[in-house]
Amino acid sequence: MASAALGLTPRWLMLLGAALLLLLPMASAQEPPAMGCSLYTNRSCEECLRNVSCLWCNENKACLDYPVRKILPPASLCKLSSARWGVCWVNFEALIITMSVLGGSVLLGITVCCCCCCRRRNRSRKPDRSDERAIREQEERRVRQEERRAEMKSRHDEIRKKYGLFKEQNPYEKF
Repeated sequence: MASAALGLTPRWLMLLGAALLLLLPMASAQEPPAMGCSLYTNRSCEECLRNVSCLWCNENKACLDYPVRKILPPASLCKLSSARWGVCWVNFEALIITMSVLGGSVLLGITVCCCCCCRRRNRSRKPDRSDERAIREQEERRVRQEERRAEMKSRHDEIRKKYGLFKEQNPYEKF
């Protein structure tokens, strides 16, 4: 129900789930940073990335401490195309592009949903020309009907007066 309120379709939920599955190995492979990352240099990427604070550089097979003060590792440390963090099969370039596309798609989807909801709301609030015309005609008919009723009532009252059939307020006044 909460996903429907956010405008997320099952397709979006599947994409978000897939993104979480990509990031799941990063969370499960966490190990406390007891040893320095440089000990895993010239070993394998998997051994290096068991420690979350380490960054693997495929270019020179080096295991480096991740520069936490910066979001992305600088090119002087390791190129983005050969830098690995969390999982060995995704480099930083692909990760950045994928996350940007997913983020942009989510923002675009939310924007489209908001625009569609606003349009529906405006349509339901504001009657169109045919509705306005129908309401105006209905009001004109009602006014004409009331005029006819009043005219008929006055005619009937005149006829009742003429023939003495007029209904009096108090029927006991004659006596």
